[in-house]
Amino acid sequence: MRHITWFVAVSVALALLSGSAVFAQAAAGSAAPAAGTNSQQDKMKSCNADATSKGLKGDDRKSYMKDCLSAKPAAAAKPANSQQEKMKTCNADATSKGLKGDDRKTYMSNCLKGSSASQ
Repeated sequence: MRHITWFVAVSVALALLSGSAVFAQAAAGSAAPAAGTNSQQDKMKSCNADATSKGLKGDDRKSYMKDCLSAKPAAAAKPANSQQEKMKTCNADATSKGLKGDDRKTYMSNCLKGSSASQ
């Protein structure tokens, strides 16, 4: 029963995260952050990107996500490098858009430069 509850909670968080990503894409040119963005959503996005980059699936992914989301914020231990954070965010966005090959390279280049042009 706990697994089902946890799975539902993660599913809802992912649904909210994907909804805020659509809003963020619509407001790409603005300097203000998306209205629905908060530290928990950022943590979910980061953990999800890390799990994807590690190729985790099934129970391994669930376990990793649970541990990652329950961990203390990394910013308290060590200040985040903005370039590393930008790389994680751009990588997660490219993965969620299903970009591959040259399209992914172009998107990553534009994203890391801070360009508002997206594909």
